Amino acid sequence: MLLSLRAATVRFGGRPVLDAVDLEVAEHEIVCVLGPSGSGKSTLLRAVAGLQPLDSGRVVLDGRDRTDVPAHRRGVGLMFQDHQLFPQRDVGGNVAFGLRTRGASRSEQAERVAELLELVGLPGAAGRAVAALSGGEQQRVALARALAPSPRLLMLDEPLGQLDRSLRERLVVELRELFGRLGTTVLAVTHDQGEAFALADRVVVMRDGRIAQSGTPLQVWQRPADAFVARFLGFENVVEATVGDAVAVTPWGKVPVPRDAPQGTRTLLVRPAGVRLVPADTGLRCTVAARTFRGTHVAVRLQPEGAPGLEAACALRSAPEVGDEVGVEFDADEIAVLG
Repeated sequence: MLLSLRAATVRFGGRPVLDAVDLEVAEHEIVCVLGPSGSGKSTLLRAVAGLQPLDSGRVVLDGRDRTDVPAHRRGVGLMFQDHQLFPQRDVGGNVAFGLRTRGASRSEQAERVAELLELVGLPGAAGRAVAALSGGEQQRVALARALAPSPRLLMLDEPLGQLDRSLRERLVVELRELFGRLGTTVLAVTHDQGEAFALADRVVVMRDGRIAQSGTPLQVWQRPADAFVARFLGFENVVEATVGDAVAVTPWGKVPVPRDAPQGTRTLLVRPAGVRLVPADTGLRCTVAARTFRGTHVAVRLQPEGAPGLEAACALRSAPEVGDEVGVEFDADEIAVLG
């Protein structure tokens, strides 16, 4: 493993912000850490970088214990949300900063700067002023600066957080392609699950200083570890249920579940795609409480009588109006029994 965190613990005022976390990142792997504010994800990143000392535990990089090694000697690349570019230096001066501190010659600096600016889509921009760059261009310069010393591990802290959505969506695809081409090992922190799922080989979800779940984007999306992870990912249809043989007894009535689902008292997730709308005199009777256009579909909020609300995903043309009465049936293929 390129990076191993072993029982890493950080306390603020006696309270553990990072609570005995174990995490491994393989060489060439892209790992994205997700979590709400206060979950410990940024503290984890700072601890790996050497910017936040551990109260206990170890940081092992490339097989060597780096727990007590200062940040500037850990050999990792860092890129922050606000880019932290030097306004008094031009683009080339920013990109070359790490090379210069490592004693690279002027010719080596110029060659590497030109190579990296080409790589991040800013060819010939070395002489431009930082203040004249757009937010997306500044992000690319910050990335080139972080990559310049060829770090074994590149760490990104909300790297696209200040950019508008359309630019973020485009750049995250470019970053994934770039890191794959370079073979870069990446540990990134973000609160944006779409960004994490598009970028990562593996997603780590944090809660209260601990890892709640780790897996591929598909694994985490298809089977969240528990109700917290499911709700963090944006799923609304999460209830306690009693699971028997291919059927769960829920506040919404009897709901089909996969035949191999664990039985007993469980947490049930019904994905919006598994909530099928049928005529009002069929299935669970609901009133349409709200509808929200989501671009690819309409999210319809349904309120059954005496039961928790439900969210359904409907095609735009077939989405009912607010106030309509509809029936609901459930699709077992879109239902997950958690835990």
